[in-house]
Amino acid sequence: MEIKTSPETVEELHAGYKSLSSEVGKVIVGQEHIVRQIFISMICRGHALLVGVPGLAKTLLIHTIADVIDLEFSRIQFTPDLMPSDITGTEIIEEDATTGRRQFKFVKGPVFANVVLADEINRTPPKTQAALLEAMQEHRVTAAGHTYSLPEPFFVLATQNPIEQEGTYPLPEAQLDRFMFNLWLDYPSFSEEMDVVRRTTSASKPSLSNVMAASDIQRYQHLVRQIPVADNVIEYAVKLVTKTRPKGENAPSFVKEYLNYGAGPRASQFLILGAKATAALEGRLTPSIKDVNDIAVSVLRHRIVTNFSAEAEGVSPVDVINRLMSTEV
Repeated sequence: MEIKTSPETVEELHAGYKSLSSEVGKVIVGQEHIVRQIFISMICRGHALLVGVPGLAKTLLIHTIADVIDLEFSRIQFTPDLMPSDITGTEIIEEDATTGRRQFKFVKGPVFANVVLADEINRTPPKTQAALLEAMQEHRVTAAGHTYSLPEPFFVLATQNPIEQEGTYPLPEAQLDRFMFNLWLDYPSFSEEMDVVRRTTSASKPSLSNVMAASDIQRYQHLVRQIPVADNVIEYAVKLVTKTRPKGENAPSFVKEYLNYGAGPRASQFLILGAKATAALEGRLTPSIKDVNDIAVSVLRHRIVTNFSAEAEGVSPVDVINRLMSTEV
């Protein structure tokens, strides 16, 4: 698919996102920043990890976005007894009614959808979590020696509950690195919560319209790749990432003091892709360093690992990232 970057194509994306945001706003109160970053990850062919306490409409949010874009939606409730085949699918023996011949038939699992909600992903053991790795990276599933392509566009949104640690399994670093963004949902403001209660306790239900199709998302994914980036912006993003590595020669003293591990090259790639998408959503033809900074926390916070000193002094990954951005990279 060949899509040329032009003011018209970027304006089309800008206008399309405004329509989507307006439509989602009929159901979801506030959370504009979260909706924006979920859409950015979709048009960057990335995935998002959503962290928030129960009752903040995480499931409703992604279901609404899928409805507005006319995408096939699938929800997988992760539990300790969930098996990999419950996600990818399984082979069953099927008998031909006319010939009596038996043969294996692959029954596709819930991962075969455009938008997959992996609800409470940290409640299932690593073996089952790993069933998503190939799907997230290669957009395909391998079962019984056969490879099956997933529908495009394909996007995984996983949720985690930060306050219930009983019976949970931390996501391995390799799994975390597959997620472009780690997004934290906050409680609504007082006025927003008033609006939520007013809407959800009345008899009226908003009617949603499709403002995009799956083909539009695929076009925007190609458009983002075509957007040019200045070398100084790429240099800034790469320097920001490399300075999170405590063993690197350019790492600041506070990084060496507070971090065990830094971010890998995938973080640099996502910073640039996300900056491109951020610029396009605002109708600009090329990203700036500010666009990199706007998404840096969401890209980096799950890719850096703090040490005991940081925990003892109450220094979080976000504190380290903000300090890096506030100093001259």
